[in-house]
Amino acid sequence: MKYLDITFPTPQHNLACDEALVHWCEGSSSSDEILRFWQPPDYFVVLGHSSKIDSDIDVPSCQANRIPIFRRCSGGGTVLQGPGCLDYSLILRIDHRGPLQGISQTNSFVLESLKRALEPLIGPGVEIQGQSDLAFGTRKFSGNAQYRKRRFLLFHGTFLLDFDIPLMDRLLAIPSKQPPYRQNRSHGDFVTNLHLPPGRVKEALKQAWGAAEELKDLSLESIERLVRERYGKEEWNAKF
Repeated sequence: MKYLDITFPTPQHNLACDEALVHWCEGSSSSDEILRFWQPPDYFVVLGHSSKIDSDIDVPSCQANRIPIFRRCSGGGTVLQGPGCLDYSLILRIDHRGPLQGISQTNSFVLESLKRALEPLIGPGVEIQGQSDLAFGTRKFSGNAQYRKRRFLLFHGTFLLDFDIPLMDRLLAIPSKQPPYRQNRSHGDFVTNLHLPPGRVKEALKQAWGAAEELKDLSLESIERLVRERYGKEEWNAKF
């Protein structure tokens, strides 16, 4: 597995990079897998592929606070991103006889691997909750989602390290669909920060996935094309 530690200046480019990587792997003759890290420099809201903007977000509050709204290619719920988050992306090869053959199997396999990687850093108490959450007990610190092609899949998520959690309550609605362990708690009562240096988390994940070689041949043109055709367009970001 190769690794890529790159953060682009805009949310559009960072979201486009994840999709570009999985398309690049899908169309390549190489069987390389990729682990990417990025850290958002500014706040923005990102909807899941099918999330509804009016029910998930306090749009007037986002506008008043100049928080832009985008949509990603993967499923899952709506999240607030920004300083204090560490985002990771795994581009994994699908073996239809292995642990990545379906959505639920992939969730279990990847989340178990992440749990094992993090426990030496934060101790016991890391739990897999809901469909694709990692929590410290019942306080969520990581949400995750998938985007699947025929040969490769994208599994990506966020670790809350030192994030402005109260901002979530001002900008995001309580989701109508929520895992039972949430128990209708507010964002402030539901999520928590790990208070870990991002470098330690990166190294733990690189070791867990055997990502020792840096990816050098990133295609910037494919990222720019996705920004032009999708992530930078209102028709995509506000389509539901």
